[in-house]
Amino acid sequence: MAQRVGLYGGSFNPIHNGHLIVARAVAERLHLDRVIMLPSARPPHKGDRQLLDAGHRAEMVRLAITGEPLFEFSDYDLTRDGPSYTIDTVTHFCELLGPHVELHWIIGADSLAELTTWYRVSELVEACRIVTAARPGWDTIDWTPLRKKLSDAQIAALQAGVLQTPRIDISSTDIRRRIREGQSIRYLVPDAVQQYIETRALYRDGAS
Repeated sequence: MAQRVGLYGGSFNPIHNGHLIVARAVAERLHLDRVIMLPSARPPHKGDRQLLDAGHRAEMVRLAITGEPLFEFSDYDLTRDGPSYTIDTVTHFCELLGPHVELHWIIGADSLAELTTWYRVSELVEACRIVTAARPGWDTIDWTPLRKKLSDAQIAALQAGVLQTPRIDISSTDIRRRIREGQSIRYLVPDAVQQYIETRALYRDGAS
């Protein structure tokens, strides 16, 4: 039986409990053997948005999944040269893990809406199964823009990959805002991540 591996990429700026709950829910629904967490260097489709230093974001991911055998950390997107194109990352893990592994790329519904801006998106849909975790505010998805770039069969594959996951309304944007305004982020991020942020005074200067 093929091993089933989830790849969960994102800026994780910072990683929070919503990321972890969704990742576990997807893993349970699809019977994944493991989920590899992949902090991105700077997603090309995100433009010039400022990100916290990659080293900090990577360390917070490591802290968040410590002691959790289902999750693994990879710094592949942080250490390779060039833009962090998802198709390149998926190709790398296809070659690394071999043909006996089924790869599932996990995204949120907000990312699904941005797929038209992703590099070689048609090839990406063919290279792995894209799994979309539904989240608050994304109950209805407009497939019209994607139909201009993808075939009917590819759209059908994307639609089949939309999963109903726990509706955890936590966002990194709100966490950063709370930190800037001096509000607590307890229960929003793992305790180790909260401690890391507080001891290093991260996000207080308005870094997005």
